[in-house]
Amino acid sequence: MDNNRVLLGAFIFILMVVGSNFIMYAIARGAAQKGRGGMLETITKALSANQKQKPDEMAELRRTLEALEGKKEKPGGDSE
Repeated sequence: MDNNRVLLGAFIFILMVVGSNFIMYAIARGAAQKGRGGMLETITKALSANQKQKPDEMAELRRTLEALEGKKEKPGGDSE
């Protein structure tokens, strides 16, 4: 009786591992289809989306610093 439970547990574990590998294979194959571009192209597009936001963030930071420096210079008058 104990031996049957161990074999059943091992069989379920093996099915889970094989099933998860099959699902990952299907996801990777779907991402690498030629109709939508190669896998590297898909990864490049995903990473380049973040780079487009960086210049906007830097420009906003620059405007904020200029505004803060402008407020700082007004009450003090000429600093030089």
